[in-house]
Amino acid sequence: MAIRSRFKNSLWKWRGIAIAAPTISLLVIGLRLIGALESLELAMLDQFFRWRSSEPTDQRIVIIGIDEADIRQYQWPIDDALLTTLLDKVRQQKPRAIGLDLVRDKTDNAGYPQLEKLFKTTPNLIGAYKTSDLVTSNFSVSDIKPPPALAQLDQIGAINLVHDGDGRLRRGLLSLSLPDGKVGLSFGLQLALLYLDEEKTIPLEQIEQALKPPKLRANDGGYNRIDVGGHQFIINYRRSLQGFQTVRMADVLEGKIAPDLFRDRIVMIGVTAVSIRDWFFTPLDGGFGSTRILTAGIEVHSQIVSHILSSTLDGRATIQTWDKPWEWLWIFGWSLAGSFLIWQWRNVKTSNLDFLVIVLRLPIVLGLTLGLVGSCFIALSYGWWLPFVPAAIAFIGGGVIVTSYLAITAAQIRTYFSRYLTDAVVKSLLETPEGLKLGGDRRKVTILMCDLRGFSTISEKMPPEKVVEILNIFLGTMTEAIATYQGTIDEFIGDAILVLFGAPIYREDDAVRAVASAIAMQLAMRSVNEKLTQQQLPEIAMGIGINTGEVVAGNIGSQSRAKYAVVGNHVNLTARIESYTVGGQILISEATYKEIEDIAKINGSMEVEPKGVSHPISIYDICGLGGIYNLELPSLSDSLQLLPTPIPITYRILEEKHLGTEMFEGELKQLSPYGAEIFSDHDVPELTNLKLHLQIYDQDQQLEIEGEIYAKVLKHQHEHQVISESLPPAVATDISAKRSQFTQPIYVHFTTVPNNLKDWISQKTSC
Repeated sequence: MAIRSRFKNSLWKWRGIAIAAPTISLLVIGLRLIGALESLELAMLDQFFRWRSSEPTDQRIVIIGIDEADIRQYQWPIDDALLTTLLDKVRQQKPRAIGLDLVRDKTDNAGYPQLEKLFKTTPNLIGAYKTSDLVTSNFSVSDIKPPPALAQLDQIGAINLVHDGDGRLRRGLLSLSLPDGKVGLSFGLQLALLYLDEEKTIPLEQIEQALKPPKLRANDGGYNRIDVGGHQFIINYRRSLQGFQTVRMADVLEGKIAPDLFRDRIVMIGVTAVSIRDWFFTPLDGGFGSTRILTAGIEVHSQIVSHILSSTLDGRATIQTWDKPWEWLWIFGWSLAGSFLIWQWRNVKTSNLDFLVIVLRLPIVLGLTLGLVGSCFIALSYGWWLPFVPAAIAFIGGGVIVTSYLAITAAQIRTYFSRYLTDAVVKSLLETPEGLKLGGDRRKVTILMCDLRGFSTISEKMPPEKVVEILNIFLGTMTEAIATYQGTIDEFIGDAILVLFGAPIYREDDAVRAVASAIAMQLAMRSVNEKLTQQQLPEIAMGIGINTGEVVAGNIGSQSRAKYAVVGNHVNLTARIESYTVGGQILISEATYKEIEDIAKINGSMEVEPKGVSHPISIYDICGLGGIYNLELPSLSDSLQLLPTPIPITYRILEEKHLGTEMFEGELKQLSPYGAEIFSDHDVPELTNLKLHLQIYDQDQQLEIEGEIYAKVLKHQHEHQVISESLPPAVATDISAKRSQFTQPIYVHFTTVPNNLKDWISQKTSC
């Protein structure tokens, strides 16, 4: 269990990374498997080739190029007699191999006998052919037949070139399958073999091993399900500023070259004239449309020859790729890096130097990005084609997903925040430049404070879980009532709620909405108690105090922790006014009453002298609100019923939550579910808290009921006279006689009633 708990804690701690890294990795790998990233990966491979530093020219290869000037001078196609002369001059310098990338499949030309004789007497001459009947359809489609004499001597090589989907030549051929089922060697491989035959210093086994590079597979590197007919490989292009050493055909024919230029070299003869259109697009070429830079076919074949010779003799790297599991691990690693970076930054505290923080973070992101580019670039220099584009997407995508997760979380927090504030308040706090700055300003607000009556007594007798359950039902319902009237919940204080109207957004009708919200809250207590009854929890009652005045409102605290709050003596005064209320009652200050006087409905007013206030103040008992709101509370005294027989009671006075020692006597004459009218011979001031002790013998149930009720004395003007006037004269006279013993009428509102007495009161008042 401990291991499981630690795992869950770790998972929660790194939840953003746990979500982002696998998600973006699977997405990128999926995109790669379906080929969606192929064009981007190939384009990046080309860019890495172009970023390479210049390499020395491969001195083993010389190109005799037939350019536009040669064509104008000698015409095209070059006749056999002229070609014979050219080849004879070349072989006189004793090159190791001669590659003829020209079509010479006709035998009826006048000069062909001499050319055929030269073919048969030049064992290091390789002719070219092209076939379209191959396993792959990516190769060129037109056939070029080889020179017959060279074909009989097997001195021919295929000049087929493999085009990728974007038209570039990235792949070369070592061999291919011929229509007759045999295997044909490529033009470049044939020439390389002739050159290597003369290498006496390198063991034959090493040469044979070097000539067997890994065969390209359909999904190697950035490729996706390509046709890999024949033995294909990725050409490791040599980037040289001068390219291969090239001479014009005319210069060779006219003897304008060095007498040993071709000695021990491979001589490649082909067309470099643009008009012949033997040009191709390679990774080293750039530009678009008409601005494209192209490479002549003879140079492409020279690159293939150079690739084979360099990897065999010089140890120059061939291009290899990782197996898929390693590539996937590489992608996942970069997704971890991106998501980890953003996830860690979420906890970095910022201040007014946000711009500076961003500037300092940029080098980290830039450094990691350059690290990815650099690692892929350096790896290519050593012959490894690493997945750059998938890794880059995983790196950026990991950060984006974490950012999105944080944004969603922030939206959820905003939703939770909106439970206590209106949308307008949330917008003011979060979307304005000054919304979250520390400090405040003076403004007129209406403050509402509500509190549950006698809840401390209830909570003392219940498990904490049940207390929380009651509070959740109460606070949830009150929150909805407050939000309806655009109140700002400033704070939950146990079972009390502090609500602001006018901060952070001021409106002309703040006081009216505050009172309307208070009435709606009291009316909503019926649904609260219904829910509590269904769950077999005790019913509760709430008192509300409202006051209007100037306070300082704003973000109070420090940079590390702050809250939106109001500060001022009017906040304290609101709490004092609320303390005078009983369950179901709303008391407002005179300042608030003046704001709503035209539409307010009150039960009356009283003067009180709250603690901390230098002079008495008037407070008003709200029972309704007219105008557009048209809200009204049920009267607390409407349900008073005259008891057939007065019930003797004793009571003590509560002062500052301390129970007085003096015991007073009285009689309970009228009763309702909310309060009672009692008579005593002691004058008890209004708003005094009492603890009543009842001891009753219920004749109906034949049992004695005893209990204690907490109550508050309210101003109750002549309710007994009203009731007496509605009774028959004999009964009224009897009541007056019974009142003679206790002359002081007191109307009290119950704040806490034990269950046994609550059931008894319910029975008596329902009759």
